[in-house]
Amino acid sequence: MDSILEVEKVHYSYPGTKNEALRGLSLAVPQGRRTAICGHNGSGKSTLFLHAIGIHRPVAGHVRWKGANIGYSGSDLRELRRKIGLVFQDPEQQLILNTPYEDVSYGLRNAGLPEEEIRRRAEQSLAAMGLQTWAQTPMHQLSLGLKKRVALAGVLVLEPELLLLDEPTAYLDRQSELQLIEQLNRVHAQGITVAMATHDMNLAYSWADWILVMDRGQCVMEGLPGEVFAQEQRIRSLGLDLPILYEVWHALPYSIRRDSVPPRTMDSLRSLLKELPALI
Repeated sequence: MDSILEVEKVHYSYPGTKNEALRGLSLAVPQGRRTAICGHNGSGKSTLFLHAIGIHRPVAGHVRWKGANIGYSGSDLRELRRKIGLVFQDPEQQLILNTPYEDVSYGLRNAGLPEEEIRRRAEQSLAAMGLQTWAQTPMHQLSLGLKKRVALAGVLVLEPELLLLDEPTAYLDRQSELQLIEQLNRVHAQGITVAMATHDMNLAYSWADWILVMDRGQCVMEGLPGEVFAQEQRIRSLGLDLPILYEVWHALPYSIRRDSVPPRTMDSLRSLLKELPALI
């Protein structure tokens, strides 16, 4: 399994603190997969992402992009941030202009693209996120869910190879969450590697192809969703919940479960139960 982003034995402490935010962190984000990086607030997920785009620099250790150590010169970082896009948890930290169109076109304009190309790509990115109706709407009139989609459009318009999202569904209602996940799946289907930091185990279980679990600045578990969550005691010892769907499935009699692949969505569970009229 090829890795697109790796960190090796990375240590980092924020200025003015003695506690390490990252304590010899080593992990790899596999290329082409949907990766969920799980862990409590304070486990180091956001700090990892800030290292990935070069905002923070390790005190010790290495960050690698496609096998090569990243550089920290201005030109190196500009090139890196064209390849890696980061969407912050709070879109207010990322949206700086008056309307979605202005904000999405900002990065393209900074890159010095012709105005016609800027307009084409900005309109295309807004349309892909279902934001045409709100393209000229003042930003302060948009809901949180719409603002998150604008922030995502602003990153995707630069055509990154790796998309990082920090708690992308935080504070969203269920409908907005489903819309955002649908957009992420579409982006992934276009060939972009997607990794999200989340403490929502239900989302991680249903969405991800690969799971990384962080705790106190280290990666302590990794694997396929079924493999990771099968280590129930370990998950609980980290103070994390098991996915509800996982628990429901394993509460069923073994005679029902033994020949079936554990479902990871409610639709999959319903389909399996429909095949078991005796149970119903």
